[in-house]
Amino acid sequence: MPVSLPLLALLAAFAPPLTMLLDVAAAAEPDHADTRPFECSNCDGWNAEQAPFQLAGNSWYVGPKGLASVLIDSGEGLILIDGGLPQSALPIVERVAQLGFEINQVRWILNSHAHFDHAGGIAALARLSGAEVLASERGAEALRAGAVPADDPQAGYAPDNQFPPVARVRAVADGVPLTLGKLQITPIYTTGHTPGSTSWQWQSCDPQQHCLTLFYADSLTAVSSPEYRYSDHLNYLDQFRDSIARVAESRCDLIIAAHPGFVQLFERHREGKLIDAEGCRRYAEAAQAGLVRRVGQESSEPVAGE
Repeated sequence: MPVSLPLLALLAAFAPPLTMLLDVAAAAEPDHADTRPFECSNCDGWNAEQAPFQLAGNSWYVGPKGLASVLIDSGEGLILIDGGLPQSALPIVERVAQLGFEINQVRWILNSHAHFDHAGGIAALARLSGAEVLASERGAEALRAGAVPADDPQAGYAPDNQFPPVARVRAVADGVPLTLGKLQITPIYTTGHTPGSTSWQWQSCDPQQHCLTLFYADSLTAVSSPEYRYSDHLNYLDQFRDSIARVAESRCDLIIAAHPGFVQLFERHREGKLIDAEGCRRYAEAAQAGLVRRVGQESSEPVAGE
């Protein structure tokens, strides 16, 4: 059981800083390939320290500053969404502990999409917790491989975007609710940023049974390696547009994005405005504008070989 919020605040006042806890954890944790730091231009900023905080009811933010990770208490085990970078794994373990839980209470680890910055820490977190890893059909394939598939818009960056492979992954169907304890969580395929992209929707309730619908929105950004053109892959482009529409139409009292800055999560938390019934719609509108802009740029560029 987690400690109460007032007690948590009191404990935090006398607790050692997270950096000290991480030093202790690193000393206790042997060197494993699945936690070795991944280097990229954005990695340090993405992995910057962020204190955990309650989103609503039985759900907490436990990720670093730039890469979301959410912890949910089902009443019969914990669910963790996303694992950040390989070097994010141990800090996530410590944030879980700061909330009064243990990592071995995590039963499921869910993934939004299989890129190094959201799936990189999953192998280590699965090893440390013993949890089952769940992802979409295409996402599961990529997690097992530790690499993006050939039809991923960012496949051209390979092998620089590889990550520690996850040996055991259960593929889940689009739109079919999954039940753990008292909680139902629904995978919503949102193909576009990757072929296996998945958003997650669930109800988070407090002890008085006041419930909110939380929506963990996968990335909807049209980012690719330089040679990729969305306009050369019309079926995929249609799927991307459909995914944006699905997010816009989803029930959504509180949105968390895989990159939290895209929904101003920390500002909303600081201002006490986490609840926002229009959050998914605005997120989708921004994504649609970005996709239109990207396709327009492609139409004005010469096709390779011309």
